[in-house]
Amino acid sequence: MINKKLLAVPLMATMLFTAAGCTKDQSASTSTNSNKNDKSPVTYTYFNAGAAGKDLNTDETTIGKELEKQTGVNFKVEHIVGDVNTKIGTMIASGKYPDLLVPDTAIDKVVQAGAFIDLTDLIDKYAPNLKKLYGPYLNRMKDPKDGKIYFIPFGASQGYAPYPDIQQSAFWVQRAVLKEAGYPKIKTADEYFKLIEDYQKKHPTVDGAKTIGFTALTYDWRFSTLSGTPARLAGSPNDGGVIVDMNTHKSSVYGNKDITKNYLKMLNELNNKGLFDKEAFVSNYDEYLAKIASGRVLGFYDYQWQISQSLNNLKQAGNDDKQYMALPITFDDSIKDQYIDPPTFVNNRGVGITVSAKDPVRIIKYLDALCKEENQKLVEWGIKGQTYEVDSKGRYYRTQEEIAKTSDQAFNDKFGFTTFDWYWPVGDGLYSDGNAWLPGKQPEVAIASYTDGDKKLLQAYGIKVFSDLFAKPDDRPWYPTWSAQIPQGSPAQIFDQRSTDLEKKYFPKLVLSSPSQFNSIWNEYVKQYNALDVKAYESTMDKVVKDRIEQAKQK
Repeated sequence: MINKKLLAVPLMATMLFTAAGCTKDQSASTSTNSNKNDKSPVTYTYFNAGAAGKDLNTDETTIGKELEKQTGVNFKVEHIVGDVNTKIGTMIASGKYPDLLVPDTAIDKVVQAGAFIDLTDLIDKYAPNLKKLYGPYLNRMKDPKDGKIYFIPFGASQGYAPYPDIQQSAFWVQRAVLKEAGYPKIKTADEYFKLIEDYQKKHPTVDGAKTIGFTALTYDWRFSTLSGTPARLAGSPNDGGVIVDMNTHKSSVYGNKDITKNYLKMLNELNNKGLFDKEAFVSNYDEYLAKIASGRVLGFYDYQWQISQSLNNLKQAGNDDKQYMALPITFDDSIKDQYIDPPTFVNNRGVGITVSAKDPVRIIKYLDALCKEENQKLVEWGIKGQTYEVDSKGRYYRTQEEIAKTSDQAFNDKFGFTTFDWYWPVGDGLYSDGNAWLPGKQPEVAIASYTDGDKKLLQAYGIKVFSDLFAKPDDRPWYPTWSAQIPQGSPAQIFDQRSTDLEKKYFPKLVLSSPSQFNSIWNEYVKQYNALDVKAYESTMDKVVKDRIEQAKQK
């Protein structure tokens, strides 16, 4: 999957898309070229601001060729280089867009600029497969202001299917630490940090470099990785800046609560013991990944999709002791962890057809073809006999050779898994035949891919797959609240921005201060936090929760 990823330098030149008919007259963009069986070859442009990647034409891939055979459509795919807002801002200023656009964090700006066409009628008339896949979520795809559908979100869940190996957030610990301690069962934050402290005392250096006890990701928008950690320790999944009460369904911010204070106090104590990474608040994303891949870091909290590059590098290096294990850490052992997400629909990111599109009907038909179950299996599993097999019970699996093949980046690039894995209309959960939508969620694939080191850990902890350590998620039909489309300039959006700014200003001070200064800095921070319009934000989240519960009842 997930996962999402890199940013930095501003764009200096105007985007050179050759999209004909670049007009904001939406009537001009509803092409009459809607012959049901039209398979004449055509190439459209697609820009992905959500992830860096290899620019190519989809017909250069195995999957793209098959989809072109079915539809006649090919896409020239380009990816983000530099800063997202700068890139998208250049498009908006020029009024010229690719045919398909994934604006990522700048999606609100694109919608407000009128750069996406309304997809409501196109879906209704030309996209029965897309409509079926997204059926339970169509109401949540509508813009809250005018009720129109401007983009198609990723990941329309078709039922609960967890990853066998934790793919969401966790506290990670180096395997050497567990090995030396005799594979203890670690549940609480105190136990976790004590384990790291004891190990670092015995091993102050690794390969000639200073051992880092614990680090944190704080760069750019990824700062939420740090600011969201207290909620995980308190037994709440990633509902953004709030924790939703399971009984009352009321939302409460926690940036000013004791759980945040207690976690920052823990980090402050680590820092004053020399266990916290003093560069954590100045390192960029690449530097953070490099530190983890170096084998110097004993522990950290993060999402697996966000650190997958480092984890893959460590796995390929072959030193099992330097690899990591995910743990469901909470403040105390009475708390039920909620690190694994419940079935989720994130509706504030997606792909849309722009006003520059040459033939919206042909494009929506392509997206509809992509939503057929057999084509969803093509883009996720590949081709039977080449990238997966089917046993006598109809269960999908991969041979060792196929696991090795689909773990190779060069193969995935050529086959098309890299291009089509995400950022297009895609399902999740379970297919109608009971197989997992994503190979990464199929237990048979996970078990077959385990190394001897993996098996040793699994045996030590008495589990079959790594996610067995984690509690099953509670039913949260509103989850995640952070995906709510909050209007720019609204009191809730202003609170969200200003509270984030305060956290970025004060959290480094709180962690790096002397223990005697901690409380006074915390009180100063909370005073400013509470001066913001907390109620406006909580009221907005309450409405999001209430509306989504009602929508879930209407399925």
